[in-house]
Amino acid sequence: MTDQLVAVTTTDSEEEAGRIAEGLVAARLAACVQVAGPVRSVYRWQGELHSEREWQLWIKTAADRQDAVIDWIDRHHSYDVPELVFLPISAGLPAYLDWIVEETRH
Repeated sequence: MTDQLVAVTTTDSEEEAGRIAEGLVAARLAACVQVAGPVRSVYRWQGELHSEREWQLWIKTAADRQDAVIDWIDRHHSYDVPELVFLPISAGLPAYLDWIVEETRH
């Protein structure tokens, strides 16, 4: 296990995905955010089935920045309840993992 995480979130527009990605990197909460999309999300919300086009963000961050990323997404995301899950990085190229930590320091 490493000290780095990948967080995943989605949004309904490429513009918002870019804004979130740039905001997280500018705030040093992420070393890198990859935006993929559009993707199709199928989910149940408020009792109804939805199938929507979304953009997915892969956020590379240091484990000790997790709470700050949660707070930032909660304040800046347009969804009432945005997806935000964290996945541990079990291994990786050491120089890349070091870079993630270095870029999320103030």
